[in-house]
Amino acid sequence: MSISKYPDLAPITRHARAMYSSRLLIAAVHHLRAFDALSAGPLAPSDLQAQLGLKERPAMVLFPALCAMDMWAYNAAGKLQLTALGQHLTQGARPTLTEYLGLEKNDSGVVEMAERLQNDGPCQSQAGGTAYVKEGAGPSPMDDPTTARALTLALAGRSECLAPIVATKLPKHNGHLLDIAGGTGYFSYEWLLVNTQATATVFDRPAVLEVAAELLDEFCQSGRAGAAGVRERIRFQPGDMLTDALPQTDIVLAASLFHDWPTDTCQRLAHRFAAALRPEGELWIHDAFLNDELDGPLAVTDYSAQLFWVTKGRAYSRREYRGWLQEAGLTPSTESFETQMDYGLIWAKKDK
Repeated sequence: MSISKYPDLAPITRHARAMYSSRLLIAAVHHLRAFDALSAGPLAPSDLQAQLGLKERPAMVLFPALCAMDMWAYNAAGKLQLTALGQHLTQGARPTLTEYLGLEKNDSGVVEMAERLQNDGPCQSQAGGTAYVKEGAGPSPMDDPTTARALTLALAGRSECLAPIVATKLPKHNGHLLDIAGGTGYFSYEWLLVNTQATATVFDRPAVLEVAAELLDEFCQSGRAGAAGVRERIRFQPGDMLTDALPQTDIVLAASLFHDWPTDTCQRLAHRFAAALRPEGELWIHDAFLNDELDGPLAVTDYSAQLFWVTKGRAYSRREYRGWLQEAGLTPSTESFETQMDYGLIWAKKDK
């Protein structure tokens, strides 16, 4: 299959994710009074965060989003200030659209977004909680077969579109690929089609791998050249990437993985993944990246708001990732590759 068979499906995901940014904006104006906090003049991000009573993660979801919307901007001193557009969402402005946005301030999604911003996640009284992400020493939600099947299949279409593109960007290699939290396995299957002598391991929760095995059967029976031979070159390894030993490998692929977790967990994962690499091995990250200036782009800040709602993480910048990779003893490349659906690739290498 040609990697250009499908159009870039980013418009679909952008429309779906924009709902979360709308909630952010209205919550910022009416529940946090964040625009009024800046009406007296620019503030350092840390000072604004303290004034609003926000922890690091909600601040780093909210501030980049409002910058990407052109409501806020950084001045030459690195302080946040209202833009000419954002001025019209303060109480003293004329004209002001504050009350127009206020028509939606009691919407249940807006109210819950405000509560999540103030609590860095759902408060104790809210049903449910963080979706799909393991909490402490307890079982993962992805150990439940029904939940695992529903989410894995929901993400299958995205992976099916992106995997052929990613496969052409990853290194050509006859060694081994470790696809951590590999979900459907599509990224490994497509990479093995390109690298006909290589092997791969998909590492994930047992219930997820049951779905991946079914999708592998479909892939191998697709009639595509070389697809039938993929089965003998791939293995599924169940486990917990946070605690279980990882197999040694030449390439680690972390696709849509780090963004589920807070910064301290991301740092720990970077060290674990680096330790799994053989000398001269490479760690590749496929994700949606914020600008290094943390002021957009809008499609990624929309995504970050969605991630904030359903995971423990958010979107991160390439600079943040490269910092973790360097701390883990790897040498980050300055290269970056775009794929589709607002995703891209960065990578780092282990020394000899």
